[in-house]
Amino acid sequence: MPKPKKLKLKLKTHKGAQKRFKITATGKVERRHAFARHILTSKASKRKRRLGQSTIVSPANAPAIRAMLPYA
Repeated sequence: MPKPKKLKLKLKTHKGAQKRFKITATGKVERRHAFARHILTSKASKRKRRLGQSTIVSPANAPAIRAMLPYA
């Protein structure tokens, strides 16, 4: 009797992480800034300008995010 084939299971992408993070061409994880959606009148123009730009995720958090995005 032939041995049954072992199936390699597909991993599911964490949809919340997929919407929030992007992997750059160099392999770094990119994210948006928090605190940029409302109550903007009390924030300085310079601060609001910086909050509009994306930034790189901390190296300590990157492996956990990468695990949520197996095919990115």
